[in-house]
Amino acid sequence: MSDMPAVFMNVRQVTEYLNLNEKKIYAMAAEGQIPATKLTGKWLFPKALVDRWLLESCHGGLMTDRLILGGSDDPLLQAVAIRLTHKLRTKALFGYTVTGTKLGLELLAKGHADACAIHWGRMEESEVRHPALLQQYSESRNWILVHLFCRSQGLVVRSQDQYRLEDPHQALDYRTRWVVRQEGAGAQRFLKEWLVGHARPYEQLTVSNTVFSERELASVIAKGEADIGPGTLSAAKEFGLGFIPVCEESFDLVVPRNVYFRRLLQQLFEFLQSPDGVMLAQNLQGYDLSRSGRLVWSADGE
Repeated sequence: MSDMPAVFMNVRQVTEYLNLNEKKIYAMAAEGQIPATKLTGKWLFPKALVDRWLLESCHGGLMTDRLILGGSDDPLLQAVAIRLTHKLRTKALFGYTVTGTKLGLELLAKGHADACAIHWGRMEESEVRHPALLQQYSESRNWILVHLFCRSQGLVVRSQDQYRLEDPHQALDYRTRWVVRQEGAGAQRFLKEWLVGHARPYEQLTVSNTVFSERELASVIAKGEADIGPGTLSAAKEFGLGFIPVCEESFDLVVPRNVYFRRLLQQLFEFLQSPDGVMLAQNLQGYDLSRSGRLVWSADGE
């Protein structure tokens, strides 16, 4: 018999491990209350995630001294994360790793992130689109969706090119060099929808660069390595660039239920609603914080 520790436990093993009856374990697995996966009709329980789930259940969670955000990039959220980190000093870690919407949700589903920032279309459609996106993941049964802010989304250009590239025919000319985002990023989804509205296939763009963040995209345009790309008003203004507004979009946060009441997460919401947060958003430009912290969706409709 191998001495290697079990990576996955079956129902009998997890029953013994947690000192619960099998009926209770089956019910918890079916309702998504415990980390589990079904393979060929049998439940398996990843021991590492079960251990983490136990720790998270203890007095508000053992990991209440850190909060790791993944998902979509945003200059305001980056600025807030930096300020909270310096405010907390050595008391806790507040981290924000930009991954794009889709990869962020995958990391959240795997338990590698504590929350995920997302944007996936125009503001007026977000209350339908965002839940529909989350429901592609079985783990969404334990997720809730909280609104962070609305922001201006559009096309970033150099100031001297703005008047010319406001004409879609010029922006879509083969001589215009585009910088785009990675697949799975909300900005890339926005770009492809904008192209559909102008009856232009994505494959016909002259793409000079693919980047992975708002600042990287703005930097490429500012250095003259590309002429235009999808991004936010705040990123454009930070680099002294021009901006062609297209739509307002909702920027939301996906949070597991057991993370929602962590003090660190509540501090994020509190900062966005504070005078300092409002002033920061005004300085960065392109934000509406009037509904920040509002619960948008939960799987059980509560």
